[in-house]
Amino acid sequence: MRLAQLHRPLVVSAAALTVLAVLTGAGVLLDDRELVGAPLWLKPFKFSVSIAVYSVTIAWMLSLLDRRQRLGWWLGTVSVAALTTEIVIIVGQAARGRQSHFNNQTPFDSTLYSVMGATIAIAWVCTLILAVLLLIQRLPDRANALAVRFGLIVGLAGMMVGFLMTMPTKAQLDLPAGESPTIVGAHSVGVADGGPGLPLVGWSTTGGDLRAGHFIGMHALQALPLLGFLLALASRRFARLRPDQVRARLVTVAGLAYAALTGLTVWQALRGQSIVDPDALTLAAAGVALLATVAGTMWALSGPRTVEPTATEARMLSEVH
Repeated sequence: MRLAQLHRPLVVSAAALTVLAVLTGAGVLLDDRELVGAPLWLKPFKFSVSIAVYSVTIAWMLSLLDRRQRLGWWLGTVSVAALTTEIVIIVGQAARGRQSHFNNQTPFDSTLYSVMGATIAIAWVCTLILAVLLLIQRLPDRANALAVRFGLIVGLAGMMVGFLMTMPTKAQLDLPAGESPTIVGAHSVGVADGGPGLPLVGWSTTGGDLRAGHFIGMHALQALPLLGFLLALASRRFARLRPDQVRARLVTVAGLAYAALTGLTVWQALRGQSIVDPDALTLAAAGVALLATVAGTMWALSGPRTVEPTATEARMLSEVH
């Protein structure tokens, strides 16, 4: 695949966001102001990196389309417009020293937050349409095809976790009659946002945090296709990985395990439990998932020991005969 085949607006957006990540990263180091218990420029930095990675990933996935390429171009372009709007609002609110997410303090803040919600919904729908296109399209390598499809499905589920954060908390709903909450929604469950958290990501260490499942699930878009690529690379050295069916089985197991991990972290957060302080029930569920993954991996590696011809090779052989 050549660089020229990639969706240009997405590539340009990723490059611009990389520059923005450097600038906001410098802001984290040089500006000691804080907002909701975190460095003021940390959220713009994290979103710059995340959207840049997302843009490159979607640009690559769009290059896989054999048909409906025009539709694919529009999906990418609309995503760029939506996510550019979101990052502009996030950076602008940080520059004002205001909270970008969940902010209902003034009509202007509330409007900006509503626009952000719309942009994320648009990006999600665009990703969903791309997932449908790649689900119905035949891709040449079965393992890589499964990796892309699992990545999109789990990634979409992870993105949806963000919508759970927009729901008002019990404390916000229990305000006196006639009083409107200034903050609607939260990352944390069972504790207030802005409390003690893990370095960089900020996930709560005292209560549940939906950002963990959101982050893990969303990045299936990169993790699972990368696994497919690494398995193909490793198959050149390890004969056991050369059969397409073995690699396809391994990707299937990994996709299901990744989905289970995403579901487990969301379930844990919704129970108001910190990701660093799992209870016995969470540990038991994780243990079952781990055992199932190990058993699935053994099943995958017990597959055929002969290399099946690819679709192209099979067609060439049929033409010869």
